[in-house]
Amino acid sequence: MPSSPSSPPPPPSPTPGTPAPGPALAERLDGLLFFPVTAFAPDGSLDLDVFRAHVRRGVAAGAGAVFVCCGTGEFHALAPEEFSACVTAAVAEADGRVPVVAGAGYGPALAREFARRAEAAGADGLLAMPPYLVVADQDGLVRHYTELADATALPTVVYQRDNALFTPDAVVRLARHPRIIGFKDGLGDPDVLQRIITAVRGAGLDEDFRYFNGLPTAELTGLAYRGLGVALYSSAVFCFAPEIALAFHRALAAEDEAAVRTLLDGFYVPFVELRNQGRGYAVSLVKAGVRLRGLDVGGVRPPLSDPPPAHVKELGALLERGLELAGSMPGGTARTQSGGGAG
Repeated sequence: MPSSPSSPPPPPSPTPGTPAPGPALAERLDGLLFFPVTAFAPDGSLDLDVFRAHVRRGVAAGAGAVFVCCGTGEFHALAPEEFSACVTAAVAEADGRVPVVAGAGYGPALAREFARRAEAAGADGLLAMPPYLVVADQDGLVRHYTELADATALPTVVYQRDNALFTPDAVVRLARHPRIIGFKDGLGDPDVLQRIITAVRGAGLDEDFRYFNGLPTAELTGLAYRGLGVALYSSAVFCFAPEIALAFHRALAAEDEAAVRTLLDGFYVPFVELRNQGRGYAVSLVKAGVRLRGLDVGGVRPPLSDPPPAHVKELGALLERGLELAGSMPGGTARTQSGGGAG
């Protein structure tokens, strides 16, 4: 049926190879980056209602962006249809207030499929996860991420970690791509990262190219990364304790070394020591934290395992201590809605 005169036709969908409309994602990425967990029901199925609440509360608490279906969101454990449903829900809950970036990974064919699903669901960008298992040379990695960036109109952030490690020259080649707009570092080698930053700057590509601290519990290395000029970081703690995460973010931005040290010594370092007691705790301990704040996001899917009650109890005591410290700091606020601001 033809459109009525009063109803203009919808704008055409962007085609691969053209920039996404609206403000550039690189300009919109600011503040604390929220990586929500994916909620599962008791039978292990996706619980979209709880997931929506988790994302909604995170945005309301002050997230700078939502990175959905990434590492903390158990991207590895999601079927493509579940991925699409989560990205669609996150986009709806963010409602344009903050950008939504979706994970995309595995081999070339599946990575492109996830990227196209993210685009169809309305995501603002992609976080390109490492390829599955294989160890490639630099030419192969550059070709893989270039083909992924070519698959959609979405701006793409490349995630360095595990089997996807880059030389400065390779990152320069990636930064020349019009839709590869950032580099998330999960390696944690300041020497390598500084040489990458210098190379990209020397090539004149640094104006709109963003860098992210992507290490687990990035707050521990926040001071070091700021010394390299890298202010953006992902915060898993924001998922279950936005009050603590935001207090630390404010202190770091204000160069309040006393407050930074207080939160590091009183909460973050003990949290990392607990996290290091179990494999997969970078995800499962975070989900336990969300449950402690009153939102039942369920457990993790295999092959990950949930932490035992003793570790959950230890996390609860640590959480109380962290909330007390955050509330006593300048700009500290009362505790957010039950379930955590990002609950």
